[in-house]
Amino acid sequence: MIYAGDFRKGITFEIDGTPHVVLDFQHVKPGKGAAFVRTKHKNVLTGAIKEESFNPDAKFPKAHIETKTMQYLYNDGELYYFMDSETYDQVPLTYDQVEDAMKYLRENDEATIKFYKDNAFQVDAPNFVNLRVVETEPGVKGDTATNVTKAATVETGAVIQVPIFIEDGEVIQIDTRTGEYLGRAK
Repeated sequence: MIYAGDFRKGITFEIDGTPHVVLDFQHVKPGKGAAFVRTKHKNVLTGAIKEESFNPDAKFPKAHIETKTMQYLYNDGELYYFMDSETYDQVPLTYDQVEDAMKYLRENDEATIKFYKDNAFQVDAPNFVNLRVVETEPGVKGDTATNVTKAATVETGAVIQVPIFIEDGEVIQIDTRTGEYLGRAK
């Protein structure tokens, strides 16, 4: 059990059997009346964010979120299969569960999967990936104003804004958290 008075950013707890993570908190001691904890928390299964105040003595069960690094194997048209590198167990996930990460994952790439009570609820690609550009418009000579970008499609199908000097076949580094081009891969 965890007390509301012990809330900090990143702490996971359960409300009505649903796991939540603390995004922001503030201990408030008004001049009159009892102290309370103003909390902004997110439902980790649905992504819904809620602001709520709790008595500092309120108790909540601690939510145990398990994080595993797994290898993306393949897609059979409906499900995306990931394998635990230690146990070789395969986990099939739906498109809704992997949608954001699949923009940056190729077969055999590693991903971080979060589980709550043995059910996967979030798939994250590595923070930085190197992907090959498969299609982009050629740069126009003389168009050298600062920060001029163009759309480029990478091998996973994601469309990234890149500088005009990037051409088809080049490998670029991408920040998967923001979807931004970082530079040419070394």
